[in-house]
Amino acid sequence: MRGTIGSSRVTRIVFVFTVICILFCHNAFGFYLPGVAPEDFRKGDPLNVKVNKLTSIKTQLPYSYYSLPFCRPDAIVDSRENLGEVLRGDRIENSRYVFKMREPQMCNVVCRLKLDAKTAKEFKDKIEDEYHVNMILDNLPLVVPIPRTEQDSPVYQLGFHVGLKGQYSGGKDEKYFLHNHLSFTVKYHKDQQTEAARIVGFEVVPFSVKHEYEGQWSEDTRLMTCDPHAKRTVSTSSSPQEVEDKREVIFTYDVAFEESEVKWASRWDTYLLMSDDQIHWFSIVNSLMIVLFLSGMVAMIMLRTLFRDISKYNELETQEEAQEETGWKLVHADVFRPPNNSELLCVYVGTGVQFLGLVLVTMIFAALGFLSPSNRGGLMTAMLFLWVLMGLFAGYASARLYKMFKGTEWKKIALRTAFLFPATVFSIFFVLNALIWGQKSSGAVPFGTMFALVFLWFGISVPLVFVGSYIGFRNPAIEDPVKTNKIPRQIPEQAWYMNPIFAILIGGILPFGAVFIELFFILTSIWLNQFYYIFGFLFIVLVILIITCAEISIVLCYFQLCSEDYLWWWRSYLTSGSSALYLFLYAAFYFFTKLDITKPVSGVLYFGYMLIASYAFFVLTGTIGFYACFWFTRMIYSSVKID
Repeated sequence: MRGTIGSSRVTRIVFVFTVICILFCHNAFGFYLPGVAPEDFRKGDPLNVKVNKLTSIKTQLPYSYYSLPFCRPDAIVDSRENLGEVLRGDRIENSRYVFKMREPQMCNVVCRLKLDAKTAKEFKDKIEDEYHVNMILDNLPLVVPIPRTEQDSPVYQLGFHVGLKGQYSGGKDEKYFLHNHLSFTVKYHKDQQTEAARIVGFEVVPFSVKHEYEGQWSEDTRLMTCDPHAKRTVSTSSSPQEVEDKREVIFTYDVAFEESEVKWASRWDTYLLMSDDQIHWFSIVNSLMIVLFLSGMVAMIMLRTLFRDISKYNELETQEEAQEETGWKLVHADVFRPPNNSELLCVYVGTGVQFLGLVLVTMIFAALGFLSPSNRGGLMTAMLFLWVLMGLFAGYASARLYKMFKGTEWKKIALRTAFLFPATVFSIFFVLNALIWGQKSSGAVPFGTMFALVFLWFGISVPLVFVGSYIGFRNPAIEDPVKTNKIPRQIPEQAWYMNPIFAILIGGILPFGAVFIELFFILTSIWLNQFYYIFGFLFIVLVILIITCAEISIVLCYFQLCSEDYLWWWRSYLTSGSSALYLFLYAAFYFFTKLDITKPVSGVLYFGYMLIASYAFFVLTGTIGFYACFWFTRMIYSSVKID
């Protein structure tokens, strides 16, 4: 009767889930992502260029565009930004650059600026730190095409440099030159049936030119160095614009329109072009070799050694030799004894389940195209909301394990699950944000956004953790397959290679080895301001990571039990979780070999954020290893006959 009721309940759940999937699939044809819907422009329609933050890979501190004395519009209007954009330091505002669709312009004067000692120093500091200017047109970021000799397609650099350092021929003093003339190219795809067109590319070539004119400056003054009437354009042979006190700077721009065969739906392909896919495939093959090696070891243990042990133990039950038990069966009365600090283990396991759900769902949405770079800030926003929603599963997992350990105060374990990891991360984040705020960077999270983060945490995540814990604690406790003695068994002296610290450190190498090549590209995209949109490769690497963590934990757990050491609970978590240590060490290696960060504040930011990432990786991989060993030990001890 109970089996019939359970089967009926499962059938209802499957039916409801199927209906929900059908509804989502039906509605999937009728939506578009905010901000990425196509927009048609007819000839003469205004094109408003928006400016974004100034970025530098040397300082990692973004600044708003108007933190420098660039030409300002009459009124600066901030664009509406999502949570992810604000956390990334984006500050999208209007500008004085206005084009007209398919109407080329030459030598448009934006404004004239007289530098003083303060403004000259501001420009010099940003040029010294190699800051880039970022602009947006129709949701496309501005890029500088850099030709490649071996391939036809160029490499795209996000944004253009504020300026550059150089020397005059024959001179020894290093000068600072400002990019004050921008030669824009807007690429469009024209509809064959109508006059409408869609923008598919936004490129620029920056120039530094000392503009000259005759007489007194006025709005009608014609430049001698750049004249649309005389068809005189700016070239690299022009005298550059120095950045010095009391120097005059005139900002100008050209606009050219170029028809393209690229359709609107494919306009991001050139931005996301992956020229090093062979390296990614090498990473996949390398990781698969690790998985095959571990799978072979697990298969040998499971099919040969383990089955032989189980058959041997079950035969000995009818013989006098049963009194001389050896190996992993000898510790059957202690193997499920609750570990020290069992509450902390429950908290970390619950947090790991929360992270695993977050990562899996994020990967699925990213692979389906929902988190494309065209949806600016979408990835970070989605991860924040998914983290909050996954609190339900965190509370459930921690409470279920806590009840198995004979715990009774489920509210206390729910509270610790809701606060331990987030409070640690938030504390580090708050300190880093204070440092960014002290540098007057736009990357500092505003008070309103900080309040929104706290509300997501206390208002949604914490209640969901408590709901999950309540549901998990109400369910029947997980029963151990064997009974546990009241008096713990003494653990014999272990061989040197079974030392806990040594075994844990060895266990973390293979999971890290499965992901370190892909990790290089992730760090490059984050810290060198490049796009990362190869979630297909990343999903494969994630699957390989899960398998590797599970298998290495099972192998080392089996060896530990065979040496009559039954303290496997924490070691199973730390074995695969120790890969986070190698991740942090690799991040330090990457910092000193690939980055050109010299400012102390920027170095603290880098290591602070990588510490948060490593901590999250520890929780994720540790939970995977724990559950693999948990399933393994329950399986083997439920397979032998024990009096």
